[in-house]
Amino acid sequence: MRDRLLKFLKDWMLVIGMVSGAGAYLIYMQIPSIHSAGPVLEAICRRAQPILLFLMLFISFSRIEPRQLKPAKWHIKNLLIQVLIFLALCFTIIWAIHSKSQAAAWVIRHRILFETAMLCMICPTATACAVVTGKLGGDMAQVVMYTILINLIVSVVVPLTVPLLYPQAGITFVAAFSRILAKVFPLLIMPCLTAWAVKWLLPRIHEWIASKMNLSFYLWSVSLTIAVMMSTRAIIKSGVGIWTLVGIAIVSLACCIFQFWVGRLNGKKIGCRIEASQALGQKNTVFGIWMGYTFWNPLLSVAGGFYTIWHNVHNTRQLYKRAQ
Repeated sequence: MRDRLLKFLKDWMLVIGMVSGAGAYLIYMQIPSIHSAGPVLEAICRRAQPILLFLMLFISFSRIEPRQLKPAKWHIKNLLIQVLIFLALCFTIIWAIHSKSQAAAWVIRHRILFETAMLCMICPTATACAVVTGKLGGDMAQVVMYTILINLIVSVVVPLTVPLLYPQAGITFVAAFSRILAKVFPLLIMPCLTAWAVKWLLPRIHEWIASKMNLSFYLWSVSLTIAVMMSTRAIIKSGVGIWTLVGIAIVSLACCIFQFWVGRLNGKKIGCRIEASQALGQKNTVFGIWMGYTFWNPLLSVAGGFYTIWHNVHNTRQLYKRAQ
């Protein structure tokens, strides 16, 4: 009985996490007496997320040797897809801002949808992607390498385009670059350096940590619960019309399907379809939401919220198929 329960929890952990996250916020909304605790609960969730992400990456890096982090052919293909589509959408909006044609007016009228696609395309790979890739039987080191590369590129590409998209915002390249790097470094570079320091200085502890790979999966499940809860909050509190929400949901879903599919194509010929698909499709939506409301339009937090749901539904399906 116990074994069956554990297997059920393992197979359906992501579904449980998603339902729990959405359900927790909906229950909170129905109990006015606890609304006063909202700011405290939000602060706890926001502080817990980076800690969970740090621990997940720390455990993942504990199983990866520095020499395993080498660029692969599919890395270049995936990077080009993310960057070129992002830039094409970005320059379409910039053209529309300075044009008076009917086509430009249409782009401006639907600008939020273009920016939704931009965010979904350029958003870097999730720090938990290595965990899922490992569960699916893929090479974690390749995904970690891609995660590092795309975060470095995002740190340059996004700051370069922000002043062009929002010329009145007064945000310079250096300021935007510094803010993004401050977000990337603690959650990406520090877990790596810490894991390798433990490996060299405390080998027995490192060996024990490396053997607890399943722990990172459960940490991700908790992180997912919090992410879905915050995404549900963003969607409910967005205050936008229903058709705008529907449009954002459809565009984010299309971007999700497209990236998982193209990533699979990029990696299929060289036997890396799992790694390439997950690296391109699974996004660090927490970071994407932060980029949206920090540099672009606060409504883009809704896009990140929807994408959180879509890519985790896909991963749940993948993991369920793998378990059969």
